[in-house]
Amino acid sequence: QVQLVESGGGLVQPGGSLRLSCAVSTSIFSLMPMAWYGQAPKKQRALVAQITDGGITNYADSVKGRFTISRDNAKKTVYLQMNSLKPEDTAVYYCNTYPNAWDQWGQGTQVTVSS
Repeated sequence: QVQLVESGGGLVQPGGSLRLSCAVSTSIFSLMPMAWYGQAPKKQRALVAQITDGGITNYADSVKGRFTISRDNAKKTVYLQMNSLKPEDTAVYYCNTYPNAWDQWGQGTQVTVSS
């Protein structure tokens, strides 16, 4: 069973930056497309950024130009660099594969953008 452990969240002022990490315990990590999802308060979980096994990336319109997804296959880790953060980025962030997420989700990491 795959395990996903997200970290790196916190409280940051508008305009600030954070780098999220997600360690994934599967032997086939390098073959899997990966994504970051965000779940804002009282909203459904939504795709924020995606990266294919080959490193091709895609982003939700709301984060284009501000967030960067990357992966390190040797470390079985996917990252999300978040710059120019806005209050509306406040959410719990999760990683998982896509388009069909694994049933197992991690605990997520809380990102709060507030002055």
